Amino acid sequence: MGGRSDRARPRSRVLPLRRLSAPAWAEQRGTWRQARPEIINAALDRCRARPSGNWYVLAASTRITGNEPFARTVGGTEIVAWRTPDGRAHAGPGICPHLGAPLGTAVVDRGQLVCAWHGLRLTERGGPGWSPLPTHDDGVLTWVRLDGIGGERPLSSPVVPRRPVLRESLVEVATTSGVCEPEDIVANRLDPWHGAWFHPHSFAELGVRHAPEVGCSEEEDFFEVSVTFRVASRLGAPVTAVFTCPEPRTVVMRILDGEGAGSVVETHAVPLGRDAHGRPRTAVVEAVLAHSERPGFRRAVLPAARLLRPLVRRAALRLWSDDMAYAERRYQLRSAGLFPG
Repeated sequence: MGGRSDRARPRSRVLPLRRLSAPAWAEQRGTWRQARPEIINAALDRCRARPSGNWYVLAASTRITGNEPFARTVGGTEIVAWRTPDGRAHAGPGICPHLGAPLGTAVVDRGQLVCAWHGLRLTERGGPGWSPLPTHDDGVLTWVRLDGIGGERPLSSPVVPRRPVLRESLVEVATTSGVCEPEDIVANRLDPWHGAWFHPHSFAELGVRHAPEVGCSEEEDFFEVSVTFRVASRLGAPVTAVFTCPEPRTVVMRILDGEGAGSVVETHAVPLGRDAHGRPRTAVVEAVLAHSERPGFRRAVLPAARLLRPLVRRAALRLWSDDMAYAERRYQLRSAGLFPG
């Protein structure tokens, strides 16, 4: 999912903030006629048909260190990850091949995993009955390739979206999870019409300029939205943004025009496995790459990144507290055969 609107546009010269003229919430024009289920479902089907090469986002790159192992279950498979002294990220099965100890409790010693139960050492090259998994660190996220789960033709590296220059961007990753499947997360992002209704605390004056019709070409397979990000009750920053799907479990929002042009928000849906009740759980790993060509951004925002990143993460999680409820509701209705779409 990525057409001509995925290309950057000249930065607007208008002031970044302006007074909102949006009507009261209940007086907005309804978007239910435009949010046609067949459009959302067709976009979802096209997204799911794209290759992933069996790559899954594991965690933010900063979560993988050389001090202690990082453990997460992906698709029902326990994974452990760590870094060697050269800074490279590695991952492998999270179950010790000796007696099944959780390798998330291991100790990292000189770049090797040392099992806490009996001291078995495992390296990035493997160990007795244990082999590492293909791992990729793109500087923002760490990915792991699980061929036994994905079932696709493997790719040598994941499908990573085009991003702004990392050293010139404020980067933060937020993670949450819920009872649903990856398609429910992706479907939520492929419904831009709900933004100003479901998130009035964050969005106003939202209009969908382009939506891909059923059977559209690859060039036309994108959503383009004009929206104002609220920064106060009556003050906002208007932007134009485009939504695309580079692979089955990823939706990318890119700001084309307005304040923060070039910024990217990547929403990655990661299947975790099933809980004690047999229900599927999915993690949302959302990478925010805030960028701006304005001189003030580099002079003031980037030096304050350490203080601003928690605020960015909090804002992302606030939106997902709403959207996870949406995704979980969608899964519940689908499971009961009641979903209208």
